[in-house]
Amino acid sequence: MPLVPIRTAVPPRVLTVAGSDSGGGAGIQADLKTMLALGVHGMSVLTAVTAQNSLGVQGAWELPVDAVRAQYRSVVDDIGVQAVKTGMLASAALVETVAELLAPTDAPVVVDPVGVSKHGDALLAAEALDSVRTKLLPVATVATPNLDEVAQLTGVTVTDESGMRRAAEEILAFGPRWVVIKGGHLPGEAVDLLTDGSAEHWLRAPRHDNRHTHGTGCTLASAIASGLALGKDVPTAVRDAKTYVTGAIRAGFPLGGGIGPVDHGWLTRPAADPGA
Repeated sequence: MPLVPIRTAVPPRVLTVAGSDSGGGAGIQADLKTMLALGVHGMSVLTAVTAQNSLGVQGAWELPVDAVRAQYRSVVDDIGVQAVKTGMLASAALVETVAELLAPTDAPVVVDPVGVSKHGDALLAAEALDSVRTKLLPVATVATPNLDEVAQLTGVTVTDESGMRRAAEEILAFGPRWVVIKGGHLPGEAVDLLTDGSAEHWLRAPRHDNRHTHGTGCTLASAIASGLALGKDVPTAVRDAKTYVTGAIRAGFPLGGGIGPVDHGWLTRPAADPGA
């Protein structure tokens, strides 16, 4: 048996503040898989527990504010972080608590303003939207809304690329330094817009004919946070995250009777033999 190399350097540390997906395709589970795949040490603050599978979300239970605060302080005060990613925060109280915890941190923060699941199940209380706008987005280094979340937060319905630019302006007005408007729900190639209000980066990738895309949003945000923790600038971190997610979508696999997950470990899988 070959010897396993002994690591001498501590990997960058990335904290995810999000909910659990019992099916393992999204949420905390997707975040930690992504972080492992990209070479950082993943840590977690659990905000909610869901009963969830390939068919949808059957139940969700948020954790008490004190439990979320204690998890965060436990990790940050002892271990420290080089980047933080937020996902499902469920309620206004949790959104405001997490925003308060993040405000003094020097680490970059990637906010995925999770509103609904892949199956259309609500993961954020309607009354929490204003807290996301006024408390959470202002502490974000990068915000990563999809088009449904853009509509929830701004009222803007995006139907084409020019609409993505308008959506970015609306989200940036809430205070994040950068925004990624994810255009995966538009027809044609998968296009995202990254902008800070001046520089624009249009990120394009081929659309793969694969319905097993559960966890794409969580995975992208976690990949961006991992890149930032590794010292990449925002455009590079987002571009590399897009490449990683595109590969994970291409390798997505069926699980259960509904929508399967993306493959977070695709980088380590042997390439398929085209002649097989």
